[in-house]
Amino acid sequence: MEMIILFVVLAGLMFFMSARSRKQQRAQQEFRSQLAPGQEVMTGSGLFGTVVEVDEASDTVTIESSPGTQTRWLRAAIAKRVDTPVEEGSETDGETDVTDESGETGTITSGDGHVDVPDDLSSLDTAQREYREQQRREDGETDSK
Repeated sequence: MEMIILFVVLAGLMFFMSARSRKQQRAQQEFRSQLAPGQEVMTGSGLFGTVVEVDEASDTVTIESSPGTQTRWLRAAIAKRVDTPVEEGSETDGETDVTDESGETGTITSGDGHVDVPDDLSSLDTAQREYREQQRREDGETDSK
């Protein structure tokens, strides 16, 4: 009886694993069939470039990796589409929109858009000590050490 249950569980796992693999393969095949000139892509070997031409007859894609450098690849070698990054000038310098727990949206503004972040934890103690000393000086306290 235990062997039958074990066999059924193993058969079920194999079925679900193969179904997931088939689903991933279909998604990749659909992605590759929708390749069009102008899209930024990455090949399976890590080459980044822009699709210049898609040849349906030979199932190849021509990619331009740098201006004037074009290479032909099998369509199956294209691993994924690369989303273009947000342009630097698209967001106001020093301002970041945030949403808090209540759902309200606000803006965080830094003076010059620059924030000092320590390289290691040892400088955090120094920064905290300097802050406390500055607060004492502002409050008129003297250093009693």
